[in-house]
Amino acid sequence: MKKKQFAIIGLGTFGYNVAVELVKKNMQVLAIDNDSEIVNRISRFVTQALVADATDEKAMEDACVADCDSVVISIGGSIETSILSTLIVKELGVKNVIVKSSSCWHSKVAAKLGVDTVVYPEFEMAKKLVDNIAMPNVLEQIELSKDYNLVEVVAPKEIWGKTIKNSGVRSNYGVNIIAVRKRIPIINDDGQSDIKEEVNMMPGPDDEINQNDILVVIGPEKSLTKLRG
Repeated sequence: MKKKQFAIIGLGTFGYNVAVELVKKNMQVLAIDNDSEIVNRISRFVTQALVADATDEKAMEDACVADCDSVVISIGGSIETSILSTLIVKELGVKNVIVKSSSCWHSKVAAKLGVDTVVYPEFEMAKKLVDNIAMPNVLEQIELSKDYNLVEVVAPKEIWGKTIKNSGVRSNYGVNIIAVRKRIPIINDDGQSDIKEEVNMMPGPDDEINQNDILVVIGPEKSLTKLRG
């Protein structure tokens, strides 16, 4: 199977780390920035690293950006530079364009240009931090729609030892358990304590919920808020 090809335009902290992580996933990565020092630093990690002006259409064409499966535009500082680069990449016919946004206004303009994904790292990290502080029993959350989410939540104490049917999770909280991650304390061969994890992807009504279980639940946001406590 042919490796996917990615271009990362803009090698600030976000772009640099995206490029390196993609390489770890065995992807081909073209890294582009106008700072030769940064390009030189990342060159040993990525497939190809180029010093180029992202607002120069000829330079982007010569870099074969259009041959990439996806392009991540992660240009900091000037919103205008990011927008112009986005427009050039779109006109080159790149199939999947992802833009790192620096503001709500930037996100709106990028969306108008027809980008496939807009990411706003500062906002998303702030939201994740607040969720972790306000709801420490929630381990992971995926927003499926405006009002419907999927979350991983530590099993509440009041349902330990109960079956899914008798736990009242559906009737009391209005959510459905779609999987259970069981964390079972064990003693290793060397006598050290450890945790063995088993995942039940199709839990039945008679399956029991225990103290260390992680519940993967799906439901309306207002119901999930009640479950989080």
